[in-house]
Amino acid sequence: MSTSVLVINCGSSSIKYALVSERREDRIFGLAENLGSADARIKGVTTGGAELELSIPHAGHEKALETILERLSHHNPQAIGHRVVHGGTLTKAELLTPEIIERIREATPLAPLHNPAHLVGIDATMRLFPELPQVAVFDTAFHQTMPSHAYRYALPKFLYTQHNVRRYGFHGTSHAYVSERGSMLAGSFKQGGWLTAHLGNGSSTCAIWNGQSVDTSMGLTPLEGVVMGTRSGDVDPSIHSFLASNLGWDIYKIDKMLNSQSGLLGLSDLSNDMRTLIEASEQGNEDAALAIEVFCYRLAKSLAGLSCGLPRIDGLFFTGGIGENSAYIREKTVSYLPHFGFNLSKDLNNNLKRGTEGRIDHGTGPQIWVVPTDEEGRIAKETEHVVNEVSATAKKPDAEIAIA
Repeated sequence: MSTSVLVINCGSSSIKYALVSERREDRIFGLAENLGSADARIKGVTTGGAELELSIPHAGHEKALETILERLSHHNPQAIGHRVVHGGTLTKAELLTPEIIERIREATPLAPLHNPAHLVGIDATMRLFPELPQVAVFDTAFHQTMPSHAYRYALPKFLYTQHNVRRYGFHGTSHAYVSERGSMLAGSFKQGGWLTAHLGNGSSTCAIWNGQSVDTSMGLTPLEGVVMGTRSGDVDPSIHSFLASNLGWDIYKIDKMLNSQSGLLGLSDLSNDMRTLIEASEQGNEDAALAIEVFCYRLAKSLAGLSCGLPRIDGLFFTGGIGENSAYIREKTVSYLPHFGFNLSKDLNNNLKRGTEGRIDHGTGPQIWVVPTDEEGRIAKETEHVVNEVSATAKKPDAEIAIA
């Protein structure tokens, strides 16, 4: 099937979309933001690279999707792929059926901020385009290859067996794409041991052996792991009881603090935007400088820890908004890993153009690459694979299916 796939990523007040075809330069994409408010709007890039900005006051998810789909309808997408943060125990992308939708709903306690929004988008597109095959692609699926010693918490067994409390990992589509693309550029497609660092407002790391995730920094939720824009990453679990006992905070206030008021924002007391912090640090802001230092140190510490899952380290891939665009953060992070033999080239690192891929080491030791992520492209690829698989199965004679 030669397809164009419409990729939908519904957040609580936004919708990212992309119409993905064979040529990346032909991609149509955008963001519907501030949904439900008077400032609701769609911004993006349409045919021929033309910019789009459209006001949709007070539009909710369904109205925004109607507007987006109406504008794209003449492009005749053959399928719709939905980014879903948490798939629970689902191990691969799945054609959306009542059973799969119910399993996404059942995973809501594991991703209460994300899965409900995804379900809104799924419900709207299935009503608007009931004839199109639709596929859920899960952030967690790529990490289902982790061994039990990597995904189990040291908690009573019943919490795992009865309540699915375990480490799941996230940013799976990004880690999958970047490791696949990067290993191909390195001449060892899906072979060897690689570390990936997806760095943005949400950040995570991953250890990948022969194309499969063997460990990752995020856990039961996207809060575990490295320092992020507004998320704390790893903290002592007893901080909850400390804050409850000493400050009288309830679990909801503590959770909001850890997810929305911590990370770079909490450390700097200024911003969750790394560009703002670097600029402030250069002007002498000590809190901004500390936030950057903590970010890079904890990132390096995570990469070093994940290396335990690899028989050997062939290299490191940086990606995400910060990973792709900040030579300063890349250099500072690598400087915390001198014993791994990385040999960063300052010139190659500093001269790499934003949004481009390239190798930034001297050619000795483990390789270091910058690989711009393409989560939408990965979701489209997995969607097309599922649709082709279902189509091929449907065409088999009943006897052949029975034998298979």
